[in-house]
Amino acid sequence: MEGGELINHNLQTTLIPSGGSSIVEFRCEIPGNYILVDHSIFRTFNKGTLGILKIEGEPNKTIYSGQLDDRIYQGEGGTVQNMPVEAKGPAKLLTKDERIAAGKATFASTCQACHQADGNGIPGAFPPLAGSDYFKGNPSKIIYTVTHGLSGAITVKGKAYNGVMPTQTLSDEEVANVVTYVLNSFGNGGGEVTPAQVSAIRKAGPATATK
Repeated sequence: MEGGELINHNLQTTLIPSGGSSIVEFRCEIPGNYILVDHSIFRTFNKGTLGILKIEGEPNKTIYSGQLDDRIYQGEGGTVQNMPVEAKGPAKLLTKDERIAAGKATFASTCQACHQADGNGIPGAFPPLAGSDYFKGNPSKIIYTVTHGLSGAITVKGKAYNGVMPTQTLSDEEVANVVTYVLNSFGNGGGEVTPAQVSAIRKAGPATATK
């Protein structure tokens, strides 16, 4: 890397002089719009020196999930970390339908990148929430996972997963909303979770939540 100690590998830089041209062959692993920029600074942005290469084809979610909201990318390191939870004022008492609607928005910004919009997750990486037998009949397990994080091997719908999910930066109200949304979506059996339930599991710690 220029100006530092990091050594880049498999990186090619070609200087093309003004008025010159070049043909470059490369392969794109995922579809999308790729912006090409002429780095001759004084000619860029105002003389047609930007281009967009549109690549079409089948998505590869093991490389790029398609998530555009970077708020869901939280540093997790090698172990489950305790993310800070901001103190918030008293929340309005929501009906179940209102809780589901609020939870859907939280799911989109916090959970969707890994568990996908349809709740089916990514095979071998992120377990499905759709029709999940992991928390069926025991919603405290999903509350625990969101509030305390989870690491190690688990089995969901007959398939093994062994990864790390960090504690999420969500209030008790937000956790209640998103869990209620998940319980009532993706073919799951329904149910409702309250902030008081979330608070109790958050305070009780790991010992009681996964029984």
